[in-house]
Amino acid sequence: MKKLLLLFALCVSFSIHAQDDEEFNSNLNWLTDLSEAKAESESSNKPILIYFTGSDWCAPCKMLKQDFFNTEKFEEKAEQFVLLMIDMPRRTDIITEEQKEKNKIVVSKYNASGGYPNLVALNDKLNIIGELSGYTFLRETDRHFAFIDSILENY
Repeated sequence: MKKLLLLFALCVSFSIHAQDDEEFNSNLNWLTDLSEAKAESESSNKPILIYFTGSDWCAPCKMLKQDFFNTEKFEEKAEQFVLLMIDMPRRTDIITEEQKEKNKIVVSKYNASGGYPNLVALNDKLNIIGELSGYTFLRETDRHFAFIDSILENY
């Protein structure tokens, strides 16, 4: 019986790690540089949607990625945004040290509360026009869709 429990625990562990490595929807263009996002926002007249994540340690971030960002419904809305992902992983092999330093600057300016996951919308002048923090284990994305709809309606 102990061997069966151990085997089950290992299977669950491998399953969780496989989900952790799931990529973002490949149809979406997630930028990682604020300057590049600003330039694209200016040329396209689209708001910037920043996703602050701890991709390797933040359980709500992982769930939000799966339940919200990797859906067809979000993909349709994403066309109206410049997408910017600011990742603050704990593992050193996920992003370069240079990228981590750039991300720290963006975090200090636009995610001062330090909450993860956090969505922040900016206009093309890099002024905050909306913010939504957190995601619960209830896995309800209604308020996230309401947030991006509100940004689009008022932009």
